[in-house]
Amino acid sequence: MITETEEIARAIDAAARKWPEAAGNRSELLRRLVLEAGASVQSDADERVERRRAAIRSLAGSRPGVWRPDEAQRLREEWPS
Repeated sequence: MITETEEIARAIDAAARKWPEAAGNRSELLRRLVLEAGASVQSDADERVERRRAAIRSLAGSRPGVWRPDEAQRLREEWPS
């Protein structure tokens, strides 16, 4: 259940302008708003992940000599079994 505050009412009214075929069904408009917002949030999250991956790829190999060739194995050996 959601309380229809003034802010929510404005969002539903805007949705009614976007989807006039559902203008008489406020719960349907709210459902569409939630689904559209969810897709937008997921898209934003996907874009952030891709930007991070791109940044990592751009830096990969840019600091040769910082780590010894056997560094990963050496670090693993430091941890107890």
